[in-house]
Amino acid sequence: MLLVLGGLWIGQNVNLLPIDASVNAPIYDELFQVLFTIGTILFVGIVGLLVFSLIKFRRRSGQLGDGVAIEGNLPLEIFWTAVPAVVVLFVGLYSYDIYDRMGGMVPLAHDHMGQAAEERIWGGISSGSATNPSSDAIAPLPIDVTAMQFAFLFHYPDGDITAGELHVPIDRPVTLHMEAKDVIHAFWVPEFRLKQDVIPGQPTQLSFTPTRPGRYPIVCAELCGPYHGGMRSTVVVEEPEAWDAWFTSNAKPAETFTDA
Repeated sequence: MLLVLGGLWIGQNVNLLPIDASVNAPIYDELFQVLFTIGTILFVGIVGLLVFSLIKFRRRSGQLGDGVAIEGNLPLEIFWTAVPAVVVLFVGLYSYDIYDRMGGMVPLAHDHMGQAAEERIWGGISSGSATNPSSDAIAPLPIDVTAMQFAFLFHYPDGDITAGELHVPIDRPVTLHMEAKDVIHAFWVPEFRLKQDVIPGQPTQLSFTPTRPGRYPIVCAELCGPYHGGMRSTVVVEEPEAWDAWFTSNAKPAETFTDA
């Protein structure tokens, strides 16, 4: 009982993850806490049993050879088979539920790891213009992401902006339309708990909603060549007013046409 209570306390109070900065992060953190709790209980329990066995059944002075061979304990064999089976089954089902809640079962060509979770939280997302979100729904901000050796490029279709950093407003859904120009890359933001492969010839969408202002690293998590370790960028999450100012200062003026 003490072992279980101690594992539960550690799993709920010891946080080894980076700060959470997206709608998806708390969902992922639920799974981490459960796995960390189970892992702590198993680790402490097994190590404790080994230490106890080393002391209790150590070789005594004058004792020769191995100890008494003990075998054929059917209840013990059933126990050590049933417990791991139950733990693995529980972890598998719970992991599947978390993966589904994060949108992982959605086809890659349409969306992945985000849209389903955000729809549950926001109660649905409008498909209207990204530049004029309505008061009833928050329109997603579309951004084209190009991954190449060895950089990420971000293009905002509405303002025809191309940048080396990803600038997004806080609390607004973002939809990334990603493609790779050469080899397989991966778009990973640890604080968002999102990681998605970007595959040549396979257009992929990734949706998320940032929830905390700040600058967070974007890392390529797929070995893509000799300078893979330097393929990094930054996602800048800003308050709406600051993002509007950035967007306005970088957007290209709309072309005007006059009648001849």
